[in-house]
Amino acid sequence: MTDNTMPDNPPITVNCPTCRKPVEWSAQSPFRPFCSKRCQQIDFGDWAMERHAIPGEPVILPNDDDPENRGH
Repeated sequence: MTDNTMPDNPPITVNCPTCRKPVEWSAQSPFRPFCSKRCQQIDFGDWAMERHAIPGEPVILPNDDDPENRGH
């Protein structure tokens, strides 16, 4: 006998990375993992302003104005 009070697959809930509000991971949450467009845009702004970064070694790109790098 099964318990009909709970669905077979309960929805997965995550915390919004910006405000920590619980968000259901489903099609009904179009901004997931964010709770809203506002929180999504705040996070995007933090990446654009380089407040967030992925750790790693810095990449140094060649200077296009350097004559030694021309023709490579």
